[in-house]
Amino acid sequence: MLTIKLPQIFRIHQVPRIFWEDGIISGYRHPKSSALDCILSSFQMNNETINIWTHFLPTWGLLLALFQGSTGTGTVENHVESLPLTACVCLFIGCAFTYGAYTMPDRWVNGPLHHYFVPVAAFNSFVCTSLSCYSRFLELECPPLSKILRTVAFVYPFIFDNIPLFYRLFFCFGEDCPWNDAIAGYSYHLFFALLTGFLFASHLPERLAPGRFDYIGHSHQLFHICAVVGTHFQLEAVLCDLHLRRDWLSTHAPASTFTHTFATLSTALLGNLVLIAFFTVTLFRSSVSTTILQSTLSEVERHKDK
Repeated sequence: MLTIKLPQIFRIHQVPRIFWEDGIISGYRHPKSSALDCILSSFQMNNETINIWTHFLPTWGLLLALFQGSTGTGTVENHVESLPLTACVCLFIGCAFTYGAYTMPDRWVNGPLHHYFVPVAAFNSFVCTSLSCYSRFLELECPPLSKILRTVAFVYPFIFDNIPLFYRLFFCFGEDCPWNDAIAGYSYHLFFALLTGFLFASHLPERLAPGRFDYIGHSHQLFHICAVVGTHFQLEAVLCDLHLRRDWLSTHAPASTFTHTFATLSTALLGNLVLIAFFTVTLFRSSVSTTILQSTLSEVERHKDK
């Protein structure tokens, strides 16, 4: 009979310090888990199990809703104005394309920000990846700075991408402001986005009761759920703008083209892959990081053999 041995899990003092999470005492996976171990670990209870499933399942549900909403009938139609939504389906990159195409305030359409919005957002993705990767090098020597850089890596592009939305919600009033049914959805989206950021930065509730939320209910799981709910409202609002503003945008806004959309996406994807490869190689060549990992992993092996 074929038997599958599930990977062993560890307590906080049994794994390298760089993997420690505030308030999480047990349920850690082995720092050098194989690909098979990672797959198997998603079917056993550890402190990452619910994180994995709250990523995996909602992603496909939202992508299905996005695809059906962008085509209108669930079948592929040749709608030029749906290209930014299709781009998000294909390569999972940000909301800048959809905001630039459907959310931009009427008075900003064809203005400087509108023309450079997506290219700047693509550049911001490089900044985000660089800060996020570099922050890992500071994890042991300066944890607070590492946390700040990683937080900035997500807050900065979020603020930029939402500039059109902030303007519509707080400063845009009058006949040339698209105040429609989408506004409610955008408002809910921002609320859950702020709640997501708060949970990410605060490590609540596990920080208040270490060990009580190791497997279920810690901040990482909660901010995944808030992010999914916020994305749902964002998607509903964008699709509402698409359908309500389609005629006006087709007349006044520059048409999206397949070449421009996917050229920008390809550049962003390739550039980010190069950055990730660069930081990965740098990490493996770092003698300090290698020494720290090897010395702490020996502790893991000793505990594993007991």
